[in-house]
Amino acid sequence: MPELRKEPILGRWVIIASERAKRPDDFKSPVPKSPRAGPCPFCEGQEATTPPEIYALRPNGLPKDGKGWDVRVVPNKFPALMIEGNLEKRGKGIYDQMRGIGAHEVIIETPQHLLSVAALPTEHIQKIIQVYKDRLLDLKKDARLVFGLVFKNVGDAAGASLEHTHSQLVATPVTPIRIEQEMKGCKTFFNHRGRCLFCDIIMQDIEDEQRIVINDEHFIAISPFASRFPFETWILPKQHLTHFENITSHLIAPLADILRKVFSKLEKSLNNPPYNMLIHTTPFNLEESEYYHWHIEIIPRITRVAGFEWGTGFYINPVPPENAAAFLREVVV
Repeated sequence: MPELRKEPILGRWVIIASERAKRPDDFKSPVPKSPRAGPCPFCEGQEATTPPEIYALRPNGLPKDGKGWDVRVVPNKFPALMIEGNLEKRGKGIYDQMRGIGAHEVIIETPQHLLSVAALPTEHIQKIIQVYKDRLLDLKKDARLVFGLVFKNVGDAAGASLEHTHSQLVATPVTPIRIEQEMKGCKTFFNHRGRCLFCDIIMQDIEDEQRIVINDEHFIAISPFASRFPFETWILPKQHLTHFENITSHLIAPLADILRKVFSKLEKSLNNPPYNMLIHTTPFNLEESEYYHWHIEIIPRITRVAGFEWGTGFYINPVPPENAAAFLREVVV
């Protein structure tokens, strides 16, 4: 019997179509494109083929835009938003508009031509997280920008145009509607209950046990109660933290460890699926609050969103999150 579940943050309904449930082996990852012809612009030695770097982790003394880097940040060659200029906000009748000011950066995660961040040692993933933090803190200084989204597209079906493992960061002059809705839902819950909704989710999932993928001292990975997609996985800090860019050094290592394990479990069990990773955090222009909690969402792209989803806002998930979590827990990495 299908089950309707209401997601407590946005109030969105999801259909858990358990009678359509599949084993992980039944999901077929899309066939990837043929490898790119010629040198990869993200590999060490090809620095001249990218825009000039914004930032890099490299040993002291080595020149900018040369070899010897660990993690490198460059402007996106085809940016969604441009950093130069003024916002020039204006209205035209009922419509509001402004110039497309913002930042769009590519974070090249390794100088080696690797396709998966899970192939990197935990120590190197720590460096990637440090770069996320450093770039968010730098963009936060720009008074024109109010929100920064770090995200990762892996595979053609997830929107990746290059196979070399990388992330992106887009900073916008407005708060995205999805973040506004999340924060509104969390604030409403806090006003009624006096507690952070995400903290309550963590506590309830620890009590229930069924939806836990990994549970360690500092972080928890779960299959959320109203998962929109098969094997959707969230990573949350157990401590109430609002701004990802304020992550402290003692949490970077455990975050790197749980990220590597989650990516490894998903890739091993689902035959290297395309996926999106998103870091949801508090906007730059808001102070720390008692009601919002940063978190990471990882969404394997192994089912399609079609007419029913677009027309209703419902999602149909053929794999109950309890089943997904149980399966992922058993995957040895």
